[in-house]
Amino acid sequence: MVRDALANYPYHRIHDQRVLEAMRQVPRHKFVPPSLQAVAYQNYPLSIGYGQTISQPFIVAHMTELLEIKPGDKILEIGTGSGYQAAVLSELTPYVYTIEIVEELGKQAAQLLHRLGYETIRVKIGDGYEGWPEEAPFDGIIVTCAPDDIPPPLIEQIKPGGRIVIPMGNPWETQVLVLVEKDKKGNIKKTRQYEVRFVPMTGKAQRYLP
Repeated sequence: MVRDALANYPYHRIHDQRVLEAMRQVPRHKFVPPSLQAVAYQNYPLSIGYGQTISQPFIVAHMTELLEIKPGDKILEIGTGSGYQAAVLSELTPYVYTIEIVEELGKQAAQLLHRLGYETIRVKIGDGYEGWPEEAPFDGIIVTCAPDDIPPPLIEQIKPGGRIVIPMGNPWETQVLVLVEKDKKGNIKKTRQYEVRFVPMTGKAQRYLP
């Protein structure tokens, strides 16, 4: 159901068949409240409580595709939410690390992922602005909440040749999805993708909002 919706999305298409297969394998309805399970596979974001949302399927798939994950890559997610994005990532590599600042959400996601058999995903309660320095460096970092600018610790924690996919912009202005690439010499290239709407990154990132 998700796969068909993505293949026919009118504005963008997902070309990586591995990503489409990962989306097909993960039961999205398990990651939304019972009252929303009937619309879990529709292509729009849904509330998961605590002022947070689960991103629409296309955004999940496209952000995942932009990372260009290879088997064995080490991936960091900022903003666990319900755990859905982490589950999709783990279909592509067993080395997934995810950070959630809302303690109750993080605990719920960890329990759900364990219950569904995603045993290799590591969940941490903390401020995603700081990344996960103890486990760095990472081949890819995906951010599911929007800071006003890219947190410097995330730039430091991405490997040369690695990628960061991140929405940027404060909640009162236009947000843009950005692909950040670090070359082998450590140089940074930023490529704007398209306008998006994400919940703001909280914690330390909030200090930099106007």
